[in-house]
Amino acid sequence: MTKGGMESVEVFTTEGKGRGLKAQKEFLPGDVIFAEPAYAAVVFDSLIHVICHTCFKRQERLHRCGQCKFAYYCDRTCQRAAWLNHKNECSAIKRHGKAPTENIRLAARILWKIEREGGGLSEGCLVSIDELQNHVDSFGEEEKKELRMDVESFLEFWPPHCQQFGMQFISHIFGVISCNGFTLSDQRGLQAVGVGIFPNLCQANHDCWPNCTVVFNNGNHEAVRSMFHTQMRIELRALSKISPGDELTVSYVDFLNLSEERRKQLKKQYYFDCTCEHCKKQLKDDLMLAVKAGESKPSADTVKEVIQLSKDTLEKINKARMEGHYHEVVKLCRDCLTKQEPVLGDTNIYLLRILSIASEVLSYLQMFEEAADYAKRMVDGYLKIYHPNNAQLGMAVMRAGVTHWHAGLIEAGHGLICKAYAILLITHGPSHPITKDLEVMRVQTEMELRMFQQNEFMYYKMREAALKNQKIQVMPEPTNENAPSLFHKKE
Repeated sequence: MTKGGMESVEVFTTEGKGRGLKAQKEFLPGDVIFAEPAYAAVVFDSLIHVICHTCFKRQERLHRCGQCKFAYYCDRTCQRAAWLNHKNECSAIKRHGKAPTENIRLAARILWKIEREGGGLSEGCLVSIDELQNHVDSFGEEEKKELRMDVESFLEFWPPHCQQFGMQFISHIFGVISCNGFTLSDQRGLQAVGVGIFPNLCQANHDCWPNCTVVFNNGNHEAVRSMFHTQMRIELRALSKISPGDELTVSYVDFLNLSEERRKQLKKQYYFDCTCEHCKKQLKDDLMLAVKAGESKPSADTVKEVIQLSKDTLEKINKARMEGHYHEVVKLCRDCLTKQEPVLGDTNIYLLRILSIASEVLSYLQMFEEAADYAKRMVDGYLKIYHPNNAQLGMAVMRAGVTHWHAGLIEAGHGLICKAYAILLITHGPSHPITKDLEVMRVQTEMELRMFQQNEFMYYKMREAALKNQKIQVMPEPTNENAPSLFHKKE
């Protein structure tokens, strides 16, 4: 029996798709198929001071490594756990005078591990680093240029007393990072904070309508003994019933795009043509391009005009958000929605994108009632498009529930929080920090709902008093970032 439950899957080869993973037994929705610790992982350059370099949690105060003055940790527990992987890096940074970029740091950590353990199969790994796809042959001119620069920077950083590797193998490692680097998120799962290599996960092929999802679990370093289950790891979880012999698939991209757009993105970033059922048959494209039904159906020209306006507005919104002009964002959203509503159907992705931004920014500005209305419409559209157990759907429903709760719409808020909880129990599991947060909200809103049903007048009086005494919880500042995508691939 291998570490991390790898006995329940096997690697197989398919024509046209290369290697893939197959289930060896039956799995039900929410089952963990396997958990895998990172072969190597690093924090993004832009976040080195605010994210722990061991567990990748965001913390207010971190301890700095006294030797290299570069690495940061939650506490001594995390620092001790990091030493095996940080030891060589620590002296190399001191020798080099500064820390190199995240790509070079990750390549160096991989090669130090190979130096320590050899290039063969590591414990619990189905394939070795040598066998992972690098797609270097498919690189365009710009990517080849970046690769050459990375290799040169790496050679300047790599200590002369360490094992020396050939240029071809170093290029292979950078190719592996480029194609297979997995995005690590903070403990709330809302921000991408680092990149890691997980050889077993790399074997799972893509499907736009997958039967599995991947969640990053930061682990619990407060546990007395740092057993495997307390470590930082990814978990491959079943989204639907999986039978023995079924291929295990994950989605590399967000489903909320037209099949042609998803295929373009997959070709550009991962160098393959998607042949999944949803792309071949363009399933759900009709919903994502829906126009208003009824007697006065808008003309093709009107639809084209409104979609172009939506695209232009999204660009203006991005610019305003970058500059923190949130009231301007709200105005752009309202104006766009006025033009969209008589023309686009309630599942049209251009309408849904504007509704999503409007609800998020209005919540931040504490204009909760208007935000709740937009959030409800967004969720109604999402529910018709996404797989019922999609993690991004669960997060969107959770945000909508919290917005309704803040707006004092306790019945709808509780209902949405319960729906989100049911989805995240499957996608994230009961012990994930997001699910735990949601469980607290579910209990709180259930208690408030009972109070509301017993005496509406008293409920609102108590709510009003509570809000006067305690500043309402401010929603996080909106960001331009989408939810972290599965694999870390530079656009």
